[in-house]
Amino acid sequence: MAQIGLWRINLFLLLILSFFIFSCEDDKKKEKQQTTETEKPVKTTFIPLEKPDFSEDSAYLYVQQQVDFGPRFPNNEAHGKCAIFLKNKLASFGFSTQIQEGKATTFNNKNITIKNIIGTYNPTATKRILLFAHWDTRPFADHDDKDRTKPILGANDGASGVGILLEVARQINITQPEIGIDIIFFDAEDYGQPSSLMSPSSAETWCLGSQYWARNPHIPGYKADFGILLDMVGGPNPQFTKESISMRYAPNIVRKVWDVAKRLGHQHVFVDKETYFVGTDDHQYVNEIANIPSIDIIHFEESTGSFHQSWHTHDDNMDIINKSTLKIVGETVLGVIYNEK
Repeated sequence: MAQIGLWRINLFLLLILSFFIFSCEDDKKKEKQQTTETEKPVKTTFIPLEKPDFSEDSAYLYVQQQVDFGPRFPNNEAHGKCAIFLKNKLASFGFSTQIQEGKATTFNNKNITIKNIIGTYNPTATKRILLFAHWDTRPFADHDDKDRTKPILGANDGASGVGILLEVARQINITQPEIGIDIIFFDAEDYGQPSSLMSPSSAETWCLGSQYWARNPHIPGYKADFGILLDMVGGPNPQFTKESISMRYAPNIVRKVWDVAKRLGHQHVFVDKETYFVGTDDHQYVNEIANIPSIDIIHFEESTGSFHQSWHTHDDNMDIINKSTLKIVGETVLGVIYNEK
């Protein structure tokens, strides 16, 4: 009986030891499996977007129609005629439209009447996107080698962004997205103080129309989820970089727009690079005063540290307007709109 009892005790101890060994091995397998799964690189799925309909021919025509009025700066005759044209054009695409008038004083103490053209689609929608560009032109060619005191046509610097947004409005009228869209053509953006003056420069002499609207929105308490500014978006061989003001106030919106551009196949134009330039633009005041996170799609020549060579010169005419550029920007803006829920 004693020998049988000892055998049973040894067998019991052996079973316990075996269980312990197998449990440890199992734990090691689990630990190894968890480690392997953790070390696996996270794969992001790239989902291309179908390119929305956007007519570069229509956008080009809308740019041409603005330029045909001649230089369009506050208080001149062409400016008044073009304001009515833009208001009526937006209205023809089903937008509720108005011209917001305000008073301002320029850097050289001229009293001007600001005319911001505003169009509203689906006014009852709570989710809204604000799209904007400036429609006025520089009243002098201060970056040109000749005729510096004469006004420019502003085909790219002004008319290109407006032309694209008019075609965007036409497409919205066709597709009828569920979200709300507001389009504003800001005035007096380009009446700022020339850098050649001996007096200290002031950024607030620029973007007078957006400053006025931001302090006096067309609807009290107006809000949008985000805003997109188009400026100098019609030139050849553009590069749209992630500029500093946009990255300071609305980096998530920059990433949203650049991601849509990439999914549309336009990453060679909407490049993944941050740039800084001295100056301001309409979206700064929309951010700072109206508190709407907004970004700027703007052509910036990184090699020269400036804008397109036609900037504020008499070369800013229809000769530099590129239909392919208009289409790329227009498709991207529409892609952003259609991708919002």
